[in-house]
Amino acid sequence: MIRPPAAYAAHQAFVAPARAHPALWRLVVGLLLGGVGYVVLSQIYVTLLLSILPPETALSFAEDLQAGSTPAGMFALLFSFGLMLGVVGCVVVVLHHRSPLTLLGPMRDFAAQVRLAVVAVVLLNVALWVLPPWGMDPPMQPQLPLGQWLTLLPLSLLAILVQVSAEELLFRGYLQQQLAARFASPLVWMVVPSALFALGHYSPETSGDNAIWFVLWAGIFGLLMADLTARAGTLGPAIAVHFVNNAIAMLFTAMPDNLSGLALYVLPFGMSDPTAVAQWLPVDFAIMLTSWLAVRLALRR
Repeated sequence: MIRPPAAYAAHQAFVAPARAHPALWRLVVGLLLGGVGYVVLSQIYVTLLLSILPPETALSFAEDLQAGSTPAGMFALLFSFGLMLGVVGCVVVVLHHRSPLTLLGPMRDFAAQVRLAVVAVVLLNVALWVLPPWGMDPPMQPQLPLGQWLTLLPLSLLAILVQVSAEELLFRGYLQQQLAARFASPLVWMVVPSALFALGHYSPETSGDNAIWFVLWAGIFGLLMADLTARAGTLGPAIAVHFVNNAIAMLFTAMPDNLSGLALYVLPFGMSDPTAVAQWLPVDFAIMLTSWLAVRLALRR
C-alpha cells in the first residue's frame, strides 16, 4: 500500500471531518443523488431563463448558453455552477452530517493560503507576459471593447469564482476527503477525482480530434490541484490557481469558438485546430506546471 508522503501531513486535518461518516455507500449515493439533482435543477434553470425571453430570441440564447459566445450566455453558464455548490452542500449535510464549510479546510489557513496563491500565480503570469517572446503570430483578435470589458469585469470575476469554487468543492473537496477517509493511498484519493474531473472536460463536439489532449490537460491539472490541497490542508490554493487560470482563459485570451463571450481578446485559432493546438498545448502545460511550483514555494514561506 502506498502511503502519503510526509509533505501531506496537513491533509490529515483536512480529511478529519469526513472520517465521522466515511462509508463508501454514502459517497456513492451522494454522487448519484447529487448528479440527478444537479441535472434536474439545471434543466429547471434553463427552462426559467428561456421562459422570460421572447420566443424569437430563446433559441439563439439556448445555443449561446452552450457555447458562451456572448456576455449574457457566459454569465448564465458560469452562475449555473451555483447549483452545483448547493447540491454538494446538501449532500454533505444530509448524508455526511457535517457543515459544507468543512470542505474548505480550516478557515484561517484557507484565507491566508488563498492570498498567497493568488499573489504567486498573478506575479508569475505577469512575468510571463512581460518577458520575451512578445505577441503571437498571427496576432490575437479583439473581442469585447475595452470599456464594456471593464464594466463587466467585477461580475465576470464573481461568475468565474462561483464556477471554480463549485468544481473544487466537488472534486478536491467532497470526493478527495471522502475517499481519503477510507483509503490511505494517494493513488485513490488523488487519481479517482482527477480522472472524473478530466472526463468532464471531454468535448469532441467542440474540440474535435484534440478532445483527448484537453482531457489529458484537465487530468494533470486535477492531480496538481489535489497535490496542493494535500500539502496545504485546505482548498485555498486549488481554488486560487483554478480561479486565476480560468480568469486568464475566459477574460483575457479565450478560444474564439468556446467560452469567449467575456474575453478582451481571442486566440487566432480554435479548439479543433490540430496544428495550432499541438503547438500551444506544450506552452499551456509549462504554464500550468510553473504555476503549481510557484504556489508550492509560496506555501513554504
